[in-house]
Amino acid sequence: MQFQLSFHGGAGEVTGANFLLKRTDGGTPSILIDCGLVQGARFCDECNSKPFPYKPQEIDYLFITHAHADHIGRVPFLIKRGFKGTILSTLATRDIAEVMLADSLKIIQEEAARAGTKPLYEAADVARALTLWQTHPYHEVVKLPGDLSARFLDAGHILGSAMIELTSATGRKIVFTGDLGNTPAPLLQPIEELSDVTYLVMESVYGDRVHEAVPERTARLREVVARTINERGVLLIPAFSIERTQTLLYELNNLIESGMLSRVPVFLDSPLAIRVTDVYRRHTKELSDGAQTAAKDGDDIFNFPGLQFTETVEASKAINMVPPPKIIIAGAGMGHGGRILHHERRYLADPSTTLLLVGYQVVGSLGRRLLDGVKNVVIHGDPISVRARVESIRGYSSHCDRDCLISVVEHTAPTLEKVFVAMGEPRSSLALVQRLRDFLDVDAVAPRQGEEAIIEL
Repeated sequence: MQFQLSFHGGAGEVTGANFLLKRTDGGTPSILIDCGLVQGARFCDECNSKPFPYKPQEIDYLFITHAHADHIGRVPFLIKRGFKGTILSTLATRDIAEVMLADSLKIIQEEAARAGTKPLYEAADVARALTLWQTHPYHEVVKLPGDLSARFLDAGHILGSAMIELTSATGRKIVFTGDLGNTPAPLLQPIEELSDVTYLVMESVYGDRVHEAVPERTARLREVVARTINERGVLLIPAFSIERTQTLLYELNNLIESGMLSRVPVFLDSPLAIRVTDVYRRHTKELSDGAQTAAKDGDDIFNFPGLQFTETVEASKAINMVPPPKIIIAGAGMGHGGRILHHERRYLADPSTTLLLVGYQVVGSLGRRLLDGVKNVVIHGDPISVRARVESIRGYSSHCDRDCLISVVEHTAPTLEKVFVAMGEPRSSLALVQRLRDFLDVDAVAPRQGEEAIIEL
């Protein structure tokens, strides 16, 4: 059975994942994998409001790999444009998506109001998305029309994240990895091994780089926090609300409760991250063995002495009254909005401040500019001279690094007919393509936006 695979987002760029698989004979099913926002300097760039290059009403199934905005952020817009099919994901992904889409709606409405434009979608579109949502546990076989079946495999990226495995009656498979986790991770189960895959569509965010190992990154975190305490400074950590925040809380919990760090005021100043952390607490059975053991022993793995959750605006403003040393974990992770901007406006000019970046910073974002060493920024209309120390720990990324990505492919290399390397900046994608060709002798390509390929399942 022939299918046309087309790349409508996440090709030549990290964000905006959107892949379409449809039969060349026009039969069912027509399958979409992810429908995410393209993110850059702003949370919702203008390109997100452009019409889809396909007819949403003709899509039968939308599979969601995980609940990051660059994989789910345009789902309500897809519905607004006519999608009436079934949305499928794991239960944890659906639970996080409900929180994320509600939060995204507020940001989108605020941006539209400032720009004097219509928002990308409305509350009714979010509500409709949730009524179309169907959940399945990992490994459960989902029967689809056309003698196809689907399974979710653990991607180890964030809670509920999954690779989408589609198998035909002949046994030929295509797998969409979504984003793959930084295995081994303190909080999550490792990435599942793939086998007998015919076609692979994979991410490549860190396709040209290698992360610090977990012990090294934890030691670096301890070093940065200890220095902040000793210098009586402020440590700002832009928070990725899903996974990064929960991992940081888990590791700070271990370091403080073990006595390896002195107690210090820590503020989680992100209502979204607080709500997502509650979702993590509801799904502890999907966490790593170590995290499950700690939770069963009665430890609240996301709480420790000195930690405060600041949900209200008043509580957030009150952080300024607490004298240093202190740690502020606040959204958003790339500085494209959220409460971190208020803290950066207040503290970036102070040499005793440290800005710690613990995740990927997309090109054009404030976080990326600060990482690249810019010394002057404008935040909420105010010019700021950056005198703070800017540090980064790549090991806290929830993405696979280069060697991990190659290992994922290696397990199923003998059966692979083609690997499509996507969801990365061109430099990273092309570097990974070359290494896959050189080291594993597989046919790997980096598709461009809008490119199509014919595959046989």
